[in-house]
Amino acid sequence: FLGFGHSHLVYFWNRSVPFNSTNETYCYSTAQGSTVLQGVTFGGIPTVLLLDVTFFFILILLFSIIRKRFWDYGRVALVSEAESESRYNRLSTSSSVPEDLEYDRGFCSWMTAAFRMHDDEIHERCGEDAIHYLAFQRHIICLLIAVSILSVCVILPVNLSGDLLDKDPYSFGRTTIVNLQTGNNLLWLHTVFAVVYLILTVVFMRHHMKYVTYKEENIVKCTLFITGLPKNAKEETIQGHFTAAYPTCTVLEVQLCYDVAKLIHLFKKSKQAEKSLTYYEHLHQKYGKRVQINPKPCGQFCCCEMRGCEREDAVDYYTKVRNELMEEYSKEEQAVHNNPLGMAFVTFQEKSMATYILKDFNACKCQSIKCKGEPQPSSYSRELCVSKWEVTYAPYPENICWKNLSVHGLKWWFRWACINLLLFIVLFFLTTPSIIISTMDKFNVTKPIHYLNNPIISQFFPTLLLWSFSALLPTIVYYSTLLESHWTK
Repeated sequence: FLGFGHSHLVYFWNRSVPFNSTNETYCYSTAQGSTVLQGVTFGGIPTVLLLDVTFFFILILLFSIIRKRFWDYGRVALVSEAESESRYNRLSTSSSVPEDLEYDRGFCSWMTAAFRMHDDEIHERCGEDAIHYLAFQRHIICLLIAVSILSVCVILPVNLSGDLLDKDPYSFGRTTIVNLQTGNNLLWLHTVFAVVYLILTVVFMRHHMKYVTYKEENIVKCTLFITGLPKNAKEETIQGHFTAAYPTCTVLEVQLCYDVAKLIHLFKKSKQAEKSLTYYEHLHQKYGKRVQINPKPCGQFCCCEMRGCEREDAVDYYTKVRNELMEEYSKEEQAVHNNPLGMAFVTFQEKSMATYILKDFNACKCQSIKCKGEPQPSSYSRELCVSKWEVTYAPYPENICWKNLSVHGLKWWFRWACINLLLFIVLFFLTTPSIIISTMDKFNVTKPIHYLNNPIISQFFPTLLLWSFSALLPTIVYYSTLLESHWTK
């Protein structure tokens, strides 16, 4: 970090002219009147570092206060629904829920708990992906430590040994490569260390990848996933077609797909209400008191009771909510069979049977203008519109987003095109640093801050804007993927 990348921050002056504050020039050029880049003492690094550390502790303190203040609200206190069955079973017992919730209920105990937890506990609470992510972060931290030590112990003294810039101890330029003469052989040291850093990165990442185990292919080769079925198709008809068309193949089970998006939504809400009820019942049994909550949106921010901010007994409220949701869930469960999706999962006795049928359907796909053939017919072929079927291996049930199966056809493709077009515009035109900086200068976004004549604010605010745009990128991409409604995870 003391090499090539910071030469644009260093200022220099004509050595034949005595130094004064009026003839300083900078290695970077900005628009006239720009407030985005302003030279300050030592490149502004100490100031920005102090501000970063200060805001870091402020955010940690604010998070701790919010976490402690609103912990008793079941919607905030309870851990999120996990995807694994073992996690679900453990949360479903009344004895394990409170213990799991009180593990880090203290004001700052959540910070120490994060370091005290072993990988086995993290795997149990958060799953295998969390283990891989934390292992990656550990390797990144070790890599940065190694790079920092080499840079401070080797590159920094080499840069300080140059005499191209003034010996001013407050000059940030003395710590960069620009302080070395053009013909200095020590310049090659930066190239060598750049290669060393690359090798270190590869070594650390290879070491990390050794502990990442890949599962087998994410398909069930005994089961075929069929789309393009008529919505009035019956399980017996589908099974009869395969029995007649492929006599050597034995069908074990046929499962039709239905629109269960609302059913899944009601189930999740009922489980949340049930867990909240279990939590408050435990508090009542342990402390002998009934907790009062404000169930309205953002009700935890109401500091006093007034009209519209009345509190209710938590146990009574969540009992009522759970009963209402379960009643609505039962009604939806009875009506879900009226909404078929024209899809089905067909399970065969052996993998070879499913593979044989899949090859038969794939061989019938059109090439150029002519079709190579039709799948083996049966008396049900016309009724089931077999020629319109799309047949693939079925993914594992836990990797299917069942609520998204109802989004298919032109509706899915239109949604996908709109989301990705919008994402392209946002990522390409609104997140490039140079475009952000030029836009801020064009519309004088930072001009009022510049008039404050405060170098700390004028330096920190543009940096905060750039950092905010960068921090939003993963979130934007994540939610855009969710909105696309993919059928598999």
